Amino acid sequence: MTQPSPDCALCPRLVTFRADNRRHLPDSLNAPVASFGAVDSALLVVGLAPGLRGANRTGRPFTGDAAGDLLYPTLLAHGFAEGVYDARPDDGLVMCNCRITNAVRCVPPDNKPIKAEIKACRDFLRQEINAMPRLRILLALGHIAHDAVLATRDKKRRDHPFSHGGEHTLGEGLRLFNSYHCSRYNTNTGRLTPAMFDAVFAAICRRLSD
Repeated sequence: MTQPSPDCALCPRLVTFRADNRRHLPDSLNAPVASFGAVDSALLVVGLAPGLRGANRTGRPFTGDAAGDLLYPTLLAHGFAEGVYDARPDDGLVMCNCRITNAVRCVPPDNKPIKAEIKACRDFLRQEINAMPRLRILLALGHIAHDAVLATRDKKRRDHPFSHGGEHTLGEGLRLFNSYHCSRYNTNTGRLTPAMFDAVFAAICRRLSD
């Protein structure tokens, strides 16, 4: 499985933004963020991209921002993680049968990647999926992650529309679940509640127990 190098040059806009961040935020990672969790996991959670003050700072997906404050407690509640989430990469949290990655590995300006960047990072996501021998379920957090997963499987979006709580068969023993992204915007506006998020993971647990 090929991972983007710390100085990956595929996306010019992200390269420029990374260079700016290395000057202004020297204590942050400012590089592609690696996935978190074992490759032999049955569940792969796919987010959008690292947050500037979250994963781009800490070097661990969803760690240090509001999205992680909902994601990790939910993973802990459903047995997909063990330990205590303390918003630090050295907090000792351990993933259990779950791996976390992003559709785009580098932090984008305003936390919004453009189409060319999503496409440029697609092969990393494809290789990630293909390298997981026990993978059964992918959870896409948000529409962009959903579309990115479909593209790696050569599936048409019109045949697999995104909807919160949606479930899709991808073939080769894989299923794709959908959730609204656990961003601060979605939780603050009530578009995504903890109960709604919990229900998606409960459905994933039921499917894994089949």
